[in-house]
Amino acid sequence: MPKASKARRTTRRDTGLWAAWRWFKRKLVRGVAAVFLVIVAWVALYAVVPVPTTPYILSERARIGDIARDWVPIEDISIHLQRAAVAAEDANFCLHWGIDMAAIREVIEEGATRGASTISQQTVKNAFLWHGRSWIRKAIEAAITPIVEIIWSKRRILEVYLNVAEFGEGVFGAEAAARHHFGVAAADLSPRQAALLAAVLPDPQDRSASRPSAWVSDRATSIADGAATIAADGRDGCFARGT
Repeated sequence: MPKASKARRTTRRDTGLWAAWRWFKRKLVRGVAAVFLVIVAWVALYAVVPVPTTPYILSERARIGDIARDWVPIEDISIHLQRAAVAAEDANFCLHWGIDMAAIREVIEEGATRGASTISQQTVKNAFLWHGRSWIRKAIEAAITPIVEIIWSKRRILEVYLNVAEFGEGVFGAEAAARHHFGVAAADLSPRQAALLAAVLPDPQDRSASRPSAWVSDRATSIADGAATIAADGRDGCFARGT
């Protein structure tokens, strides 16, 4: 076969591969851009409207048949619970941009014996994603968290968090939790009741705020002390207003 013919065939093959690669790259870029825009629009929507439900709430409703949840604005959630949740889950909530690098380094140094997810990250997981340990979920969570931090205020993040967090099996949000465990509205929670609710947040299906174990009771005492500390040193400044 003449060398010129071989060269032309090779050139056509290379040109075809390059064209296919460019087509794939364009589709990939457009797909990524479309997903990004959908996420931004979703986050922007939840910045102004109550979160109607979440993937986890839907899965729990399917599993147990019914759930308790009533959305309330943050003005109707006791400042004691706001501070207790921050003290329990993310004491530097007002100081970071969604991911607490100092906490992550501390966990690594301790041998990863505890989590380092911020309230912002937990809100993203609870509002937009599924539960369960997965590197894919953690990666998506890490990507969405800065978007939430840019679009939402810290006060909005805490408001959504306290309205979608689980405080007992099938009990979601501060209002349902306050009525389920203590028979009061979320606005009327005492410092002790708020600390007990915050103490169950990491494991709400195995801990009880209304029937606390000795460990939960001790943990609540520690949380109450932490809540008083962040109130005194101003680390509640991004969400506490006129209190």
